[in-house]
Amino acid sequence: MAKILLVEDSEMNRDMLARRLARRGYEVVIAVDGGQGVTLAQTEAPDLILMDMNLPVLDGLEATRQLRAAPATRSIPIIALTAHAMSGDRENALGAGCDDYDSKPIELERLLGKIEVLLKKEATP
Repeated sequence: MAKILLVEDSEMNRDMLARRLARRGYEVVIAVDGGQGVTLAQTEAPDLILMDMNLPVLDGLEATRQLRAAPATRSIPIIALTAHAMSGDRENALGAGCDDYDSKPIELERLLGKIEVLLKKEATP
């Protein structure tokens, strides 16, 4: 069972997505801000991170940069999540080190497809 770290400050989005992922068999660890996300990524060693970009304490771009800079978290796949699908958001997220990007509202099947691709890539030596 893969462990996913969900970094999301919106309680409604967090609860809905965590429940749906758990029903699909994923273990879900939750962080409510970017700082907590960085800390939990280091202590929980998730298989994948879903990172909201608009977060308190530390925004998703900076949290991603910190995770990419640390040897222990450098290779964990990160999918950026944002409700502000504006021109340049995808490029900014990928430039910060995210492996993929998805816009809100979350379309679960599309997101699951991205998660599965990245987890398979991680599992391949």
